Amino acid sequence: MDFGINNFFDKKHKDLKIGHFQDLEHIDGLSISTVSCGLYDKKRDDLVLFYFRDGAKYASVYTQSKILSENIKWNKRIKEKKVFGLLVNTRNANALTGHDGYNSLKKISLNLSKLLSEKQITDEDNPLKIKPGNILFACTGTIGEKFPESKIISNLKYLIERIKYTQNKLIWIKAALGIMTTDTKPKLSMFECKIGGTEVKIYGIAKGSGMVYPNMATTLGFIFTDANISSSILRQILRKNIKSTFNAITCDGDTSTNDMVSIFTTSKASNKEIKSINDPKLKKFINGVEEVMLNLAKRVVSDGEGATKFVSVKCNNSKSEEEAKKVCFSIANSPLVKTAVFAEDPNWGRIAMAVGKSGVRFNIEKLKIFIGKFIIFNKGKIDKSYNEVDVREYMKNENIEITVDLSTGSKEFTAYTMDLSKKYIEINSDYRS
Repeated sequence: MDFGINNFFDKKHKDLKIGHFQDLEHIDGLSISTVSCGLYDKKRDDLVLFYFRDGAKYASVYTQSKILSENIKWNKRIKEKKVFGLLVNTRNANALTGHDGYNSLKKISLNLSKLLSEKQITDEDNPLKIKPGNILFACTGTIGEKFPESKIISNLKYLIERIKYTQNKLIWIKAALGIMTTDTKPKLSMFECKIGGTEVKIYGIAKGSGMVYPNMATTLGFIFTDANISSSILRQILRKNIKSTFNAITCDGDTSTNDMVSIFTTSKASNKEIKSINDPKLKKFINGVEEVMLNLAKRVVSDGEGATKFVSVKCNNSKSEEEAKKVCFSIANSPLVKTAVFAEDPNWGRIAMAVGKSGVRFNIEKLKIFIGKFIIFNKGKIDKSYNEVDVREYMKNENIEITVDLSTGSKEFTAYTMDLSKKYIEINSDYRS
């Protein structure tokens, strides 16, 4: 696919307008650069650099797949407390590429750190020497293909030349477009709040459309803030919020080798140092990070490959959150449920089937199933109030809610998914063409 600002308003994206996106602005200490280095047949931004001129504290969570991309292996070995760059490439996952793929990252990091160190000498009063270990990588695209090391290295100088020290909405959209693969829309989110009396910003972008299932992260997601917070607290906040956001979505039940969600702070806001995640002054910030992450996660699902419906699946009154989660994902990952939603068919028996196969124990006489506000199944049989005409009409909506009440406890969980359409098959059949 060919994406970029020049065709942002073309007929493929007729529903998109720049005005539809939040007004992400400048975060002090962060610079963004994008370039096309020919990873696709058509010209489009495919390499994105986030440059932290004074370094950034950070925390990351990665895929739990037993097959890791080479960039995830690289990132996990980083020992530096601060990073100065995050380099994101599309089209190639750098997974199952062996030593060659890892060595490519070594060469790229050497080149990039050298160029950024030279940039420091040119632009900074007190220049810092940036090391290869100060660079993180995110890769996304096809698994098992030779990593395009030479194309990326030859374009690093252009990436440095295009560094923008002041961000605006257009630059953020270019960055979000630049990390897309089969996505059809850029994914951005923002939240602003106070820590104590200090204003702080929380901005985020993500990509993800297929191979999305939460065995951690489900996609690439990057959160940026200027809050003065330690890496330790960032890590706790990220882990606290991941289960109800990026770990609550699924498109097709497949987990990528490259899943990665990271949060970075430039620490340029002047709030007093926070020493505990339980500090009351941090509450709005924690909620803000969750809001940005959930917004991005929902955008990933709503842009799922071939999606025509956004589906929320909620399990109430469960014995435990873990059991509620099992029920939700049993429904959300069921091809039979997802195809019924695509067909706008209130085939509630498929939902009941998915609850039954979840492995969670419940009393069938106490089980309740709802589609939207309509109760379908109750007290072991179809509810007397059920009217299929009304529910079929509800199924025509773009946003569908499915709710299951187990009546085994007081815990709950909500998962987010999409329908399964013919377009999903077309997209994945043509993925490498």
